[in-house]
Amino acid sequence: MTVPSRVEAATLLRSLEPPPWFVAHARAVAEVAAWLAQAIDRRGTPVDRAAVEAAALLHDVDKVLPATDPARTLRHGDGSADWLRRQGHPELSRLVAGHPVTRLADGEAFRRWAAFASREERIVAYADKRAGQRLESMDARFASWARRYPGAWDAATAAAVRARAGRLEAEVCAAAGVTPFEVRRLAWTASAWRQARAAAA
Repeated sequence: MTVPSRVEAATLLRSLEPPPWFVAHARAVAEVAAWLAQAIDRRGTPVDRAAVEAAALLHDVDKVLPATDPARTLRHGDGSADWLRRQGHPELSRLVAGHPVTRLADGEAFRRWAAFASREERIVAYADKRAGQRLESMDARFASWARRYPGAWDAATAAAVRARAGRLEAEVCAAAGVTPFEVRRLAWTASAWRQARAAAA
């Protein structure tokens, strides 16, 4: 198993012909995740930075798969994991499976995930909570989800979801040695995207 390079990950994403809004989100998440992975690695905690970057770029692919793809019948996250396995990248499947914010609604499932999730899984999941089309606070991200999916959760569930996301944020930021306000993007996706486009021309 070989983790795809930056250009290979961009090529995989381009193969699905995603719309611009989707690419903007994927790139934002990938760059936030890359910055966090680099920060954690520099503090002496080994991180598979290549896997984090590739998984973060490809975390949402199940949203843009053809309607006939079998992964479309799976819940979000699991669909991306399934597609990546079929593309020959099972090493990325676990990193993307648990990222959706909806997974935070089930307290017992979250506790199981938190007990066994790798550092890389946590980074990808947290980066998705900090990036819509750009880097933003988790409060802004949750406000955006509330606008797009009104009534998805009752007040108690919404509060529990936000609290669990806060726990994830605290863990990842502590490992990186930063406050949430200090999180940034590590620019790498524009170059990879250009190279993938040139290779396909």
